[in-house]
Amino acid sequence: MTVALSPTLRAQLLHGRTLPASWYSDPEVLSLEHERIFKRSWQYAGVLEQAAEPGSFFTCSAGETPIIVVRGRDQELRAFVNVCRHRGHEVAQGCGRRETLQCPYHAWTYDLDGSLRAAPRSDRESGFDRADWSLRPAAVDTWGPLVFVNPDLDAAPLHETLGELPRDLAETGLDPAGLVYRGRSREWIVEANWKLVVENFLECYHCPVAHKSFSKLIDVDPDAYKLTTARWSSSQYGPVQTGENLPYEPVGSVRASQFHYVWPNWTLNTFPGPPNVRVLVFTPLGPGRTGTFVDGFWAPDAPDEIVQEITDFGAVVGREDTELVESVHRGLASGAIEHGRLLLGSEHLIQHFQLLVHDALSGG
Repeated sequence: MTVALSPTLRAQLLHGRTLPASWYSDPEVLSLEHERIFKRSWQYAGVLEQAAEPGSFFTCSAGETPIIVVRGRDQELRAFVNVCRHRGHEVAQGCGRRETLQCPYHAWTYDLDGSLRAAPRSDRESGFDRADWSLRPAAVDTWGPLVFVNPDLDAAPLHETLGELPRDLAETGLDPAGLVYRGRSREWIVEANWKLVVENFLECYHCPVAHKSFSKLIDVDPDAYKLTTARWSSSQYGPVQTGENLPYEPVGSVRASQFHYVWPNWTLNTFPGPPNVRVLVFTPLGPGRTGTFVDGFWAPDAPDEIVQEITDFGAVVGREDTELVESVHRGLASGAIEHGRLLLGSEHLIQHFQLLVHDALSGG
């Protein structure tokens, strides 16, 4: 790996210089990110109800690592690398319910605990021991209805990554355990590096210019819009505006927005209205391509029309952001500039994120 990690780069980041422009389009940087970030970090996987009953499962990914989450007959929730130990075919697709997990390529069949149960013709092979060829395990944990996975079995527990976020949300009446999953509202592709998508999320400096409707609803004045950081996360808090011509009527107990980023690539967001959280995930699909989706969780009594109205509003903001980050990606990929310069009063959450990236890639 030839990624240049200058000994002075971290000092430059601390003074507001950005990561090198080349880091947003270099395949070698992305390869290192998969190895040192996505194979070692907790990532949002999906919804607990999809693996509630014995035999039920769903598939997801942790960076480039395919994962399957399954409920065992013993009621234990488990996760495995979703790659057959025979020739590497993905064992399962989508979600469903099975008594066993069978690879569709050559019918190697695994029990719900990951152990290899059958491999056709293996009885003809001298020295073949099924116990040697179980599915590779992955770590799995939950926060309310949210499921998280980590390819690294030796990683610190999920609660260390979440920090005080669960407590802080609960104090505002937004415990995810009390909310109901209303479905995946949107999936789309952003033609930009995953880090640019995260960085765009981490500042509202651009909101008055690029998000007119958002700025009518949320007070984005720097004296009102609060920014905080923790070890593995950062948060933004914006009070709801009052007046006429709001993009929707924010009726409900939630009177302020919250936008929480959690390392490395997922966010948890709340809009004014009935209690709600929306999880966004940004998955690298290539140096200049990011897959993203939104899972929505709402108060059980939230009216369908209000859920749809807020979901549609979020989609508008998402489309505006997509255009922004795709333009930034093209600009950085052109090689016209080597670095940017952050305004740390408004963009220090980006600095926080870039330091996490730098330290992960440098082995810190």
